[in-house]
Amino acid sequence: MFRFLRVNMATKTCVFEEIPQEYAGLGGRALTSTIVAREVPPTCTPIGPHNKLVFAPGLLGATNSPNANRISVGCKSPLTEGIKESNAGGQPGGHLARLGILAVIVEDMAKEGEWWQLEVSKDHAKLIPAEVAGLNNFEAVAKLVEKYGKDCSYITIGRGGEFKLTAASIACTDRELRPMRHAGRGGVGAVMGSKGLKAIIVNPEGGKTQPLADEKAFREASKRFATALSEHPITSKGLAEYGTAVLVNILHEAGGLPTANFTVGQFDKHEAVSGELLNQLTKERGGEGKVAHGCMSGCMIRCSGILPDKKGKFQSKWPEYETLWCFGPHSGIGDLDAISKYDYMCDDIGVDTIDVGVAVGVAMAGGAIPYGDAKAVLDVMNGISEGSALGRIIGCGAATTGRVFGVRRVPAVKGQSLPAYDPRAVKGQGVTYATSPMGADHTAGYAVTANILNCGGSVDPLKKEGQIELSRNLQVATASVDSVGLCLFTAFAILDVPDALPAIVDMLNAKFGWKLTGDDVVTLGQRILSTEIDFNRRAGITQAADVLPDFFTDEKLPPHNTTFDITHEELKTVFNWVEEKK
Repeated sequence: MFRFLRVNMATKTCVFEEIPQEYAGLGGRALTSTIVAREVPPTCTPIGPHNKLVFAPGLLGATNSPNANRISVGCKSPLTEGIKESNAGGQPGGHLARLGILAVIVEDMAKEGEWWQLEVSKDHAKLIPAEVAGLNNFEAVAKLVEKYGKDCSYITIGRGGEFKLTAASIACTDRELRPMRHAGRGGVGAVMGSKGLKAIIVNPEGGKTQPLADEKAFREASKRFATALSEHPITSKGLAEYGTAVLVNILHEAGGLPTANFTVGQFDKHEAVSGELLNQLTKERGGEGKVAHGCMSGCMIRCSGILPDKKGKFQSKWPEYETLWCFGPHSGIGDLDAISKYDYMCDDIGVDTIDVGVAVGVAMAGGAIPYGDAKAVLDVMNGISEGSALGRIIGCGAATTGRVFGVRRVPAVKGQSLPAYDPRAVKGQGVTYATSPMGADHTAGYAVTANILNCGGSVDPLKKEGQIELSRNLQVATASVDSVGLCLFTAFAILDVPDALPAIVDMLNAKFGWKLTGDDVVTLGQRILSTEIDFNRRAGITQAADVLPDFFTDEKLPPHNTTFDITHEELKTVFNWVEEKK
C-alpha cells in the first residue's frame, strides 16, 4: 500500500495517510513540486512555519531498474525565494520506496532551540528529542549508527543547516553509511534546520520491492535499459574511470572552464585538478581508495570513487567536477588534495559545494581572501562550522557574499550561483541558467551534452543558433527524469541509445499498468515546469528574473572572446507553452 507520512513539528504528530487523488501517479520531483505548489503559500517566509519540506523517492524507486533510487527534496527555497527541488543519491530514497512511502511531508516548526529526530519504519513513525544536535554530519551519523544499526539509512543536517545558512544542504548516507550524497542546492538544509529536524532514520526492515502490474514485462524492459547503460561509453566507462571530473580537461580545451571568477575560460593548472589525476592518485595510493564506486543500490554507472590520503586512508569521495572547479580554477587553487579536504568539510558541515565554492571566489574578488590561498580557504571552511561572521557570509552563498563585499561581478541567477560552465562558451547552458525556475542549475537542462560532448546531436557552443530549443527540450526531459528517480547521468544513454527511453516508458507501464507513450513523458515534463513557474510567479518572481548578470553580455571571454548574445526577448520563448499573465 502506498502512502504519505505527514510530520508536524509543532504538535509532534506523525500520521500515515492514503495518497490524495490529486497526487496520484506522481513521484520524485513531480510530487515534491506539486505538493509545494498546492500546500505552501508562495509568499511565505522560507524558514518560517508555513513552508513545508517534502522528501519523495521516484516512480521507479525500489524496483530492479538500474540507477532509480534517488530521492527528491522540495520546498520554497530560502536562497532563490522560489520553488526548489534538489535530489540526491544514497540509500534513503530506495529505503523509503521499499516501505511504500511515496512522500514524507514535514510541516510547521518545533520551538526555537528544540532539535528532534524522526524514526521511520514499516509500521511506525515518531519524533524523539535529537541526541546528535550540535554535531556535523559524520559524527552525527556515527552516533546514530551506534543506536539504530547498519541496516538503516540516515538523512541529516550539519551545523550549516542548524545555522540556517542559505547554502545549507541535506545529507543522505551512501551504501557504506557515509553522509556524502547531498541534496545540495537552494538551501534545503536551512529549511530542515528551521523546523528543528536534525535527522531522519529510515529502517527498511520488512519493506519489499514494489509490486509490479506485469513482472515479466518489467524484467524485460529493465534488462533493455541496463543494456543501454552498459553500451554507452560515458555511462559504462568514462564516469566510472574518472568520475565527473573527466570534464575538467574537456572544458579547459573548449575554453569554457570559468577561471578567476569568470574572467578567463581556461586554467593553466587544469591537469592538477583533473579526473585523470584523481584516477591516478587513487590507484597509486591504494589502501581504502576505490575507482568505480556506486553511491546507491542498483547503480551501474559508479562515478563516486573514493580518494585515499597519502597513507592510503579514506580522505573523501571523489570531488565532483563542479566542486573541483569552484575551489580550483574559479578560486585559483591547483591542489587536488586541498580541494578534496574542502569537499569533505562541505559534506560534514552540510553546505552546497557549488554555492560555497563560488562564494569563496567572489570573496577573493572582493579582497576578503587572498586569491589562490589554500590555507585561507581552509580557515574559512572551519569558520562556517564554527559560525564565525565570515563563515556565515560564505555559507550563505555567492549572492550574499557579493553584496557584503561590494563585488560587481557576481555569477548568480535568482540568487543561486552558476556552476562550472561559462555561458559565453557553452551558450545552451547559459539559456538553462537564465530560465530554469530553480535558479542557475546545470542539472536542470544539461546542454553540455550537445554543446561539448556531442551527445544527442551537436550544437555549436559558441553560436546562439539552436540553443533555445536545446535548453527547452533538455529542461522538459530532465523534469521527467527527476520524477522517475533516475540518476541524471542515465541521460547520456537516453540521448544516444534509441531503445533507452522506450525501455523507461515500458518499465513505468509494467509497474503501474499504464499505457504511456514517449509523448506522455514530454507532457509530464512540461506539466512539472508549468507548476514550478506558476509557483514562482505567485511568489513574485517574474520573467524579468530570467537573465544572466550583465557582465556576461558586456565582457568578452578569452580565449574565444565571445559574449552571451542571446537576448532577453529570445529567452522568453524557452517555455513557449506557458501563457504569461499580463
